[in-house]
Amino acid sequence: MTDKRPTLADVARLAGLSPTAVSLILNGRPNTRLSQDARDRAFSAAQALGYRPNLSARALRGDKTHTIGFISDMVTTTRFASGLIEGAIAAAEEAGHVVLVMETNGDPRRQAVAVEAVLDRQADGILFAAMRAREVSLPAVPSGTEVVMLNATSAAHSRSVLPDEEAGGRAAVNLLVEAGHRDGIALIGQRDQVSADLLRSIAVSRRMAGITAAMGEHGLEFADEEAISIWVPDRGYTATQAVLQRGRPVTALLCLNDRIAFGAYQALADAGLSVPGDISVVSFDNDELASYLRPGLTTIGLPHESMGAEAVKMLLGAAGDGELLVPMPPIVRDSIAAPAR
Repeated sequence: MTDKRPTLADVARLAGLSPTAVSLILNGRPNTRLSQDARDRAFSAAQALGYRPNLSARALRGDKTHTIGFISDMVTTTRFASGLIEGAIAAAEEAGHVVLVMETNGDPRRQAVAVEAVLDRQADGILFAAMRAREVSLPAVPSGTEVVMLNATSAAHSRSVLPDEEAGGRAAVNLLVEAGHRDGIALIGQRDQVSADLLRSIAVSRRMAGITAAMGEHGLEFADEEAISIWVPDRGYTATQAVLQRGRPVTALLCLNDRIAFGAYQALADAGLSVPGDISVVSFDNDELASYLRPGLTTIGLPHESMGAEAVKMLLGAAGDGELLVPMPPIVRDSIAAPAR
């Protein structure tokens, strides 16, 4: 049988103080008029005994439990989006909090169970996270519970942390224009008006808004476009093949995510074309595969870890309210060069 957990009374006995004095010291209550010697004895005794405060009892008294609920659709089981939880955990640890992670796979029933579980544990607040930036429907949450949406929005909750997709779209176009590409840029992915399903994604609409705005500001139009309903490598391959077969003068491909770009690389290689010698490529997300491609793929990164950290800060009151947009950094590798002459 293991030894019983040390209590506040045990700490007080070892420190030679009253339990009330030890409680005031360990909980950081100001203006207690207790001497530095008493404080040192209390902390030394707590450390020697391995004392940890009873968070459940603290919650019953109305104090903070230093626990954050993290409820997501499939963030923790998706390698690409796992940075959201990694950033949240790191920021929570820095603030002296722990994170209770609940995964729902987007099932409304499991989502409701997750909310109840977090509330039963007296969490100080809830982060609702989504793998893909979109508006989500949520079960009812008591009005006094702090809520922040992470990579998502909700009509019921105004505070959210999102990637700055519009600025990211502008950055991708600007990288091509700065390299000298103007009349030969082809878009591989999705235009706003094509797919109602994809438009449920906040990322797609804002990313395209930035791309469209930047093209207009530079007085440019796409040399060609190929729409894809599912952004996976084989669709990127066939879409790039279609562009090449039409024979329009294309000098660069603007792919709407890295998986499309992966397929585009293969199609260009099969056509005997090199990246960036014949055709430059720029993309979005900074998926792990972008660094494995040869040449390395220049892409506009999704700042998942920074987003997770900012969401925790917002939840704990260290950041502002409303919608916080986190910059998407350009990850410059070797897939863009001046147009071949």
